[in-house]
Amino acid sequence: MNVYEAVETRRAVRGFTDQAVPREVLERVLAAASRAPSGANLQPWHTYLVTGERLERLKRLAVARASSGDQGDDPEFEMYPPELKSPYRERRREAAEQRYRAFGIPREDKDARQRAVVRNWDCFGAPTALFCYIDQSMGPAQWADLGMYLQTVMLLLRAEGLHSCPQMAWSVYHRTVADVLSPPASLVLFCGLSVGHPDPAAPRYRVGRAPLDQTVTILD
Repeated sequence: MNVYEAVETRRAVRGFTDQAVPREVLERVLAAASRAPSGANLQPWHTYLVTGERLERLKRLAVARASSGDQGDDPEFEMYPPELKSPYRERRREAAEQRYRAFGIPREDKDARQRAVVRNWDCFGAPTALFCYIDQSMGPAQWADLGMYLQTVMLLLRAEGLHSCPQMAWSVYHRTVADVLSPPASLVLFCGLSVGHPDPAAPRYRVGRAPLDQTVTILD
């Protein structure tokens, strides 16, 4: 699979089988991803690879919190600006609508929408998850490095025939994650990344992208 194919086929999968992912494959991906761009070679990412009973325990704890209506821990970073302006506001809304349409969930069925949201904390059934942290002393440039690292991981997973789903939702229950993973107190949880083989029975969709002329300015 070439890079263009990896980019074209990468999508946020929200339905995985329980087929195990070989540890050697995951280690190969993470070793190669360490070559992701990093200003001054700080390599500010801290990744926890979690499988087996530890992941199952974390899922149970997080799903229980989400199912009970627990709104989560005090946020450690702002996911989105509180007042999204156009066109970002419309893009976010349309992405959510595309997702719920794919799963056959109408706008008025709030219970079904909540159940779909709770599935985040079950990793959509994936048997493997990465939890990506960054030191709280890092600034915006290092957060950008973390994003490039995660994209590199996701593309390498595609090269291995695997899929993933990045989930900032895990940061909502960052204290529960910390209880299970025991990271240093100086680290901030940015996201989880569910990894595995897609369930062929799960709805398949891809969120559209803006036309090039909306995001790129070409100057001759």
